[in-house]
Amino acid sequence: MFLPLFGLVLAIALACVLLGRNRAVTLSGANFAALHSLPGYHGWWLALMTAGPALAVLALWSMISPNVLRSLMLSQFASQVAEFSPAQIDGFWRDIQAIAGGGSAGVRDAFREEAASAFQSLNRLSTLAMVAVMAVVAVAGFRYAWNAIAVPFRARHKVEAAVKVFLALSATLAILTTVGIVMSLIVESMRFFTFVNPIDFLFGLTWTPQQMAFRADQVGGTAAFGFIPLLTGTLLITFIAMMVAAPLGILAAIYLSDYASPKVRAVGKPVLEILAGIPTVVYGFFAALTVAPFIRNMGTALGLDVSSESALAAGIVMGIMIVPFVSSLSDDVINAVPQSLRDGSAGLGATKSETIRRVVLPAALPGIVSALVLAVSRAMGETMIVVMAAGLAANLTLNPLEAVTTVTVQISSLLTGDQEFDSPKTLSAFGLGLALFFITLTLNLIALRVVNKYREQYD
Repeated sequence: MFLPLFGLVLAIALACVLLGRNRAVTLSGANFAALHSLPGYHGWWLALMTAGPALAVLALWSMISPNVLRSLMLSQFASQVAEFSPAQIDGFWRDIQAIAGGGSAGVRDAFREEAASAFQSLNRLSTLAMVAVMAVVAVAGFRYAWNAIAVPFRARHKVEAAVKVFLALSATLAILTTVGIVMSLIVESMRFFTFVNPIDFLFGLTWTPQQMAFRADQVGGTAAFGFIPLLTGTLLITFIAMMVAAPLGILAAIYLSDYASPKVRAVGKPVLEILAGIPTVVYGFFAALTVAPFIRNMGTALGLDVSSESALAAGIVMGIMIVPFVSSLSDDVINAVPQSLRDGSAGLGATKSETIRRVVLPAALPGIVSALVLAVSRAMGETMIVVMAAGLAANLTLNPLEAVTTVTVQISSLLTGDQEFDSPKTLSAFGLGLALFFITLTLNLIALRVVNKYREQYD
């Protein structure tokens, strides 16, 4: 229901733009010089005052109504769900939503059918109330803005003020989203560290959370939550990927920016950037079905013991995947180096290769470092290629021919399926996420320091 209403409000806003513009033109007698603001600003003023409040109601209602409906449903069926655990209540809520929407539910019985019917009625009533409130505020905003349109009306100031507020809200939302992500990681990680000693987590050499019993009626072994094997696997695969991506990407950028003809560049750069649009699961298939068997066969021919899933296979394919990140950004920063630096170097008798090595690359170093940091972050966050080519085994090794795993792979495996967030096994995913966050933050701070140092030198 959200998308149709959103589209309807946008259509009304576009109509208001035309109505407001025509009203301003009519009031001015087509004498635009008499208007304080151009007719288009009057149109946008009318559209903002009509659609803005309606969209605000739509957004707020969509965020609040699910929780209200859930509370009302649980209150209505309080006696039936009194003995349910939190996980069972969540499952009950998902089931009645699925039944009401015509989908498949995990459990479908007479009780849930009755609850789904009641939910449909409540949801229909909520939607009608939302549409009514949206209509009221839209009509009120339209009447106010319509009456305000006049020859001396400062519509431009009003519209620009509204745009500034929107931009400020967007920036605030981005900041709050970042803060929310970090705080959620910290809060859940603190819960995890009440079960596991942070020292044991950060410096432990064994990672076996699967041995922990998930429910009280299960028998489990001794679980271990050592972060070092996952960190080692992550850094090993990232290092291999960067050994592939960094030279290929930078050399490709140098060729496209300084050696390739315009025709070759016009074709070569888009073709290279196509690699960034290939789904990671396709890279995973390529790694598992082509690269990994090739490496294993080559290793066997050389008398080496190569695992069927290896860090080398995952790292090579991941490096190919992130080549466009390095090459495209590096190409942009190399092209941004002033031509006067190249001309000055050539005027002093330097060859083209000497100019690139001693003038262009040092001047473009901050941008190249930024591209490499972005590529490292992309490699450390990759999951699908590692799952399919390197496996899930948390081995503490630096041998690229053995199977390893990464932090992100373990996070995805720990949070797959229905999980209870009161177990160290599940909460460990947040501890891993927090550790990975600080690692990437440290890398970005180091890169920022390098960028600032060399930017001061060449500005």
